[in-house]
Amino acid sequence: MTSQPPTPVGRLHRLGRWCARRAWWVLGTWLLVAVAALGADRAWGGTYDDDFSLPGTSVQTGSDLLDAHGSKAVRGTASQIVLHTDSGTIDAHRDAVGDTVAELAKLPDVLSVTDPLTNPGALSADGATGIVTVRFTESPAKFDKSYLDRVDDAVRPLRTDHVQVEYGGPLGQLARPTAADRLSEAIGLIIAVVVLLIGFGSIAAALLPLLTAVVALLTGISLLGLLAAAVSLGNAAPTLATMMGLGVGIDYTLFLITRHRRLLRDIGDGADAAEAAGRAVATSGRAVIVAAATVALALGGLYASGVGFIGSLGAAAGLTVVVAAVAALTLAPALLGIAGCRIDRWRVRTPVDEPTGTTDTWHRWAGTVGRRPWLFLAVGIVILGVLSIPTASMRLGHIEHGADPADYTDRRAYDLISDGFGPGTNGQFTVVADLGGQQTDIKELTTSLDDALAATPGVAHTSTPAATDDQALLVATVTPDTGPEDQGTSDLLHRLEDDTLPDALAATGAHGYVTGVTAAQLTFRDVVVNRLPVIIAVVVAAAFLLLLTVFRSLLVAFKAALLNLLSIGAAYGVVVAVFQWGWGGSLLGVDEPVPVESYVPMMMFAIVFGLSMDYEVFLLSRIRESWLHTKDNHLSVATGLAGTARVITCAALIMTSVFLAFLLSTNVVIKMLALGLGVSVVIDATVVRLVLVPATMYLLGRANWWLPHWLDRLLPHLDPEGPAPTVPDAEDICGRERPESAEAPATTGEQR
Repeated sequence: MTSQPPTPVGRLHRLGRWCARRAWWVLGTWLLVAVAALGADRAWGGTYDDDFSLPGTSVQTGSDLLDAHGSKAVRGTASQIVLHTDSGTIDAHRDAVGDTVAELAKLPDVLSVTDPLTNPGALSADGATGIVTVRFTESPAKFDKSYLDRVDDAVRPLRTDHVQVEYGGPLGQLARPTAADRLSEAIGLIIAVVVLLIGFGSIAAALLPLLTAVVALLTGISLLGLLAAAVSLGNAAPTLATMMGLGVGIDYTLFLITRHRRLLRDIGDGADAAEAAGRAVATSGRAVIVAAATVALALGGLYASGVGFIGSLGAAAGLTVVVAAVAALTLAPALLGIAGCRIDRWRVRTPVDEPTGTTDTWHRWAGTVGRRPWLFLAVGIVILGVLSIPTASMRLGHIEHGADPADYTDRRAYDLISDGFGPGTNGQFTVVADLGGQQTDIKELTTSLDDALAATPGVAHTSTPAATDDQALLVATVTPDTGPEDQGTSDLLHRLEDDTLPDALAATGAHGYVTGVTAAQLTFRDVVVNRLPVIIAVVVAAAFLLLLTVFRSLLVAFKAALLNLLSIGAAYGVVVAVFQWGWGGSLLGVDEPVPVESYVPMMMFAIVFGLSMDYEVFLLSRIRESWLHTKDNHLSVATGLAGTARVITCAALIMTSVFLAFLLSTNVVIKMLALGLGVSVVIDATVVRLVLVPATMYLLGRANWWLPHWLDRLLPHLDPEGPAPTVPDAEDICGRERPESAEAPATTGEQR
């Protein structure tokens, strides 16, 4: 056996080797941490709620004024209980209505309850539908499920009287069935097992990534629950974190194990399995760190939106990504140490890892792209361009309860209100006039404000402005002509804020604000639209600088950012076509076209950009590794593509399965994210990674690795991978003969 130069031993090398040699101790520590975190979450974990603030906006100022000066009738969080009878009127059940209102008022956390029989506008024109408005101290969506039992007891007199009772708003959210995320997770894991068995041929090798990912996910989700007790996190946070944590957890471990199995086959000189695990962490482990850092940077960039709700969703997903990366660097080598040379036992086919010759399928594919790079570049760009066409018509908004399943009580409440009172009743605005201590004739101001609101185009009807107890505010309810998702409702909000209120209050010294749930949702959308370019700029700039530092190439970093932007545009296009245009939406359980949820593009951008960079880092790491060794661009691209194509394809299939499994969710926003993320991974792993990246790198040639000397001196040095593994001449450390295809790859004949 020929003598090999010793591989430099760095911190990552020592970490991987130490974990492999103390495998049972590391495994026990991880299991203890996971169980402790799970127990702590059960005991002290918080809840999730779509609660957000918008400082400096009309809607937030109006809400704050109501909290400071309003009576119980306008403070807190309002939720509707909708009553409907198919025969007669609600008034015929007066006694049951009175008993229900009295019982609701006795419930804890209730500020006020309105009687539909005495509250103007709370009965439909035919008298068959009524609305009981209950105001709570905080959003009832945060309450324990047991609270619903007390509400059910309070409305029992009406149900006994054969009156239909449905819960709307936040109370309806509390009544929703528990999401079936566990089924989605199980489907994702089952598909992952199948992909790993087919792709790598060994049951033991297939189970290690799954075990690592599951332990990391349990730990991460439990820590997220503890975080939810301290800060406000949206309802989508745990699902989003699960999707990300499970996907990247399998991916990161898969890349490490693939390199480890190659090293078991290639490293000689009496090294043991722990040494192979150490070298795997020292090489692919560095790429894992860079990839996880890129995803974390992208998700952290969501805080540039200035909206804490958006930033917290990014932080939730980022938490599970970081935990997954730590598990890949510590728990995975421990499991590899336990498996030792038995990692390929229980075979279902001949075990395979990275190709070592030049005659495999992926080398042939790389050669095909290399012979016609302009053609493949053009085809790839056309595909992404066509898929991106619907993006130009994207309409952002908030998905209302009308898009929820018909068996949800809040969906039935929504439909009853729309049928009985008109679609705008589900999207009412609250107008607040702050008198600011001015000595104003309130009666005269009330009349002029009432007239101005009623005369505003797009208003169906409005309540007479009423003064608060301290005479500091005038409060009115405005009902639009159109539903909450319609463009007309958004136009009305801007008309009230920009024209009606300033004109009506100009001579009085008072200031007007528009608030309420619908106003908050529309304002949130506007803020997101305005901040999206900032998010894109921050995330792209951060990723560009990281890739520039790691790969020491201006063109490689610029190309990666540009191609990822193209793939994100294509994913946006698919989401718009399915949900907004309605192309196949019914197959996903969405029966009518809906706008794209306002924060979905922002979340998709950060997540997709980060995940795309994952695969980019792993591919470029191998290409750069070969380039540093051979200085042959064509050979390096072919070697890097062949070395990572199998594992990237398997990782992408697993990630796509995890994402698409969440299409089973009944939450339309989760469906939207699941489809967008799943499609983006497919596009990235096929069109971008297998076509556009090699085509552009072939065309750029040696310019791929150009970096000005002055910039090279300024940038810190972060090597994405350690030295390439050396190849012995005879047997590997587990006593297996090397395959005949393991000879050193021949040059592909780059023209220099």
